[in-house]
Amino acid sequence: MSEVLRLEAISKTYGKDGPAPVEVLHGLELTVARGEVVALVAPSGAGKSTLLHIAGLLDTPDSGQIVLNGRDMTGLADRTRTEARRQELGFVYQFHHLLPEFSAAENIILPQLANGTGRRAAAERAADLLDRVGLAHRANHRPAQLSGGEQQRVAFCRALANAPALLLADEPTGNLDPETSDRVFEVLMALVRDTGMSALIATHNHALAGRMDRVIGLTEMAL
Repeated sequence: MSEVLRLEAISKTYGKDGPAPVEVLHGLELTVARGEVVALVAPSGAGKSTLLHIAGLLDTPDSGQIVLNGRDMTGLADRTRTEARRQELGFVYQFHHLLPEFSAAENIILPQLANGTGRRAAAERAADLLDRVGLAHRANHRPAQLSGGEQQRVAFCRALANAPALLLADEPTGNLDPETSDRVFEVLMALVRDTGMSALIATHNHALAGRMDRVIGLTEMAL
């Protein structure tokens, strides 16, 4: 099975030039296979958000290599990294970060337009995704008119809008009550499985982590 993501010898220290530098990652190694859903379980402050930001090309390591879909992304220009993020990666966070002035459908259409998709095709893709998560009837509602679980399902659709190879999720159900969290997680897993994409999902919820293909702890990856 081919790899969609490979991190090799990743190290990251914050405040290196200050009086109290903090080494967050040291010699980290991680691979995610194509079609694999990996749970990342680590306590707060252990560096999982830093790891996701590096894997998602939002931050750069001090040393090490990032290989995405067989392409070495290390040291590339910001514009190239931005294009790779837009085309290859999807992001979901604990808070939905939907644009409040736009409808659910428009929140899913906009990233597609930014990626060069025509408006009609983008609208059709948004409608299909909303239908998959049971929100076709809420397409024209703005985020403030949606429940927390509905908002997060729209955020999932937005993350998948450009058919990324890899989904990166940081506590995607952490802001929801347990019952809603379970339902929303099922929707996320169904979306990922249906599309065949890979996913790296950080969570504190060991029960949810156990439903993924593989569970890793951050300390297990650091050398």
